Amino acid sequence: MKKNTKLALNIFCLALLAAFLWWAQDNLNGYKVQVLNLVAVNAILAISLNLIYGFTGMFSLGHAGFMAIGAYVSAILILPAAQKEMMYILEPIIWPFSVMHAPFFVSVLAGGAVAAAFGLLIALPVLRLGGDYLGIATLGFAEIIRVIFTNITPITNGALGLKGIPGYANLGWNYFWCVVTFYVIIKLLSSNFGNCLRAIRDDEVAARAMGINTFKCKAISFAIGAFFAGVGGALQGSLITTIDPKMFNFQLTYNILMIVVVGGLGSVTGSMVGAVVITVLLEWLRFVEDTMTFGSFEIAGIPGMRMVIFSIALLFIILYRREGMIGGYEFSWDSVAKRFGKKGDA
Repeated sequence: MKKNTKLALNIFCLALLAAFLWWAQDNLNGYKVQVLNLVAVNAILAISLNLIYGFTGMFSLGHAGFMAIGAYVSAILILPAAQKEMMYILEPIIWPFSVMHAPFFVSVLAGGAVAAAFGLLIALPVLRLGGDYLGIATLGFAEIIRVIFTNITPITNGALGLKGIPGYANLGWNYFWCVVTFYVIIKLLSSNFGNCLRAIRDDEVAARAMGINTFKCKAISFAIGAFFAGVGGALQGSLITTIDPKMFNFQLTYNILMIVVVGGLGSVTGSMVGAVVITVLLEWLRFVEDTMTFGSFEIAGIPGMRMVIFSIALLFIILYRREGMIGGYEFSWDSVAKRFGKKGDA
């Protein structure tokens, strides 16, 4: 398919998405709009983790830490100075954080940049590990970040967290950043650098023998993944308008990992599909945690049951369909043209 045709189709799809979001904002209720927002944020987080784990082969469990960094950096930048002064009741917020202020777009960029800087910082010692050891090290990093944010009260307001964060993260901003994430990662993976990442994932020793600087490639991949995790954290903080250190525990990373595995490791398309399916089902399954009545029988709801159901489902996926729903498939206009071309020939 010609490049101009692909560009026209991409612009058409973006126009359709924009039209749908414009319609949804005015015609859907607040709960459904919130679910659509969560789909976009979860897609950003899943794509960023898939870059690290699915395409580079690094088992990382530190995404919650990067999200926390992005969320706090963005929140501090968009909170008005007067609101900060009123909110910090345990200890007053210190300068220069007390006077920092920036537009929302800049705050999200800053959250991602600081998360990427921390990602690069921990990549230097941690990426020399591999396999389960890397996962444990990155999990430890996420827990360290959570504990630090709980204790640096003059900056983060400690365990009380930040309340009343301006809710700038609407459908427009969230899907704008989702499209940006999708575009950047796709362009990255279609380049020679993306081929290097896949070579490292498949056989790091062979990739090194071919002259690939495996440590440099892994560090860059880790930093880019951390950047978009920070962006996702910044958007989530503005979306729910409140954050505290307890939010960014291991379960948050587990939820993102579940989306990646269910959608398909090594597939950006799979991450998008997984984000839609898992986010919608997690919300729909809330009924199992409420009291259910069947005629004269009443079954009390069990808090956390929906996560139990998803854990069992994830176990079955790992056992019987390790490639996930999509597997390694990637959507492209060329594949669509080939499929329709074959049907036409038939």
